[in-house]
Amino acid sequence: MKILLAEDNEVTRKVLETHLAKWGYEVLAVGDGTRAWECLQKADAPHLLILDWMMPGMSGIEICRRIRLTESGHLKHIILLTARSEKQDIVEGFEAGANDYIRKNFDPDELKARVRVGARVVELQQALSKRVTELEAAMSHIKTLQGILPICMHCHKIRDDGEVWQRLEEYITDHTGVMLSQGLCPDCLQKYYSEFRLKKPDTTSK
Repeated sequence: MKILLAEDNEVTRKVLETHLAKWGYEVLAVGDGTRAWECLQKADAPHLLILDWMMPGMSGIEICRRIRLTESGHLKHIILLTARSEKQDIVEGFEAGANDYIRKNFDPDELKARVRVGARVVELQQALSKRVTELEAAMSHIKTLQGILPICMHCHKIRDDGEVWQRLEEYITDHTGVMLSQGLCPDCLQKYYSEFRLKKPDTTSK
């Protein structure tokens, strides 16, 4: 998993980057808030972020607020890195949109545990988002079935949204996931296979 690390202190940034790389994470490290925000505008931007509270250009708090205003902001997991420890500071960070925080005199084991939690949260959020997209697509197909469908009056093929004619059973399977089986109704059995019709047993007494 890729992590965006934004920290203006070069020593602290290098220490963090070394730990994260050792634990198997891909690290995108920047030294100010402006560059961090630019990285977040890219299509492949990381979803797990470690942001310094105070940075040149844009603070971690400001980045948090901006992220939460974006359409995909709920998919980001933000850990604030700060030297502050007052209760009101922590509250301010959470209210700005941070998911977690860690003090700059961090213990490596604590950092590792908090990052792992963040990675699991990101994975779950992405899986949920994918599932929601799949369900929305399924609902769209169902709504299509509920609308007006062009159907051939002779062969009963259906014209789909791509102007392609499909057999009725193929269309239903593609759009609902329902598997159809072949059978014969009583009328067709009598019309086309009359020789195979079962005769009613003679119940009259001899």
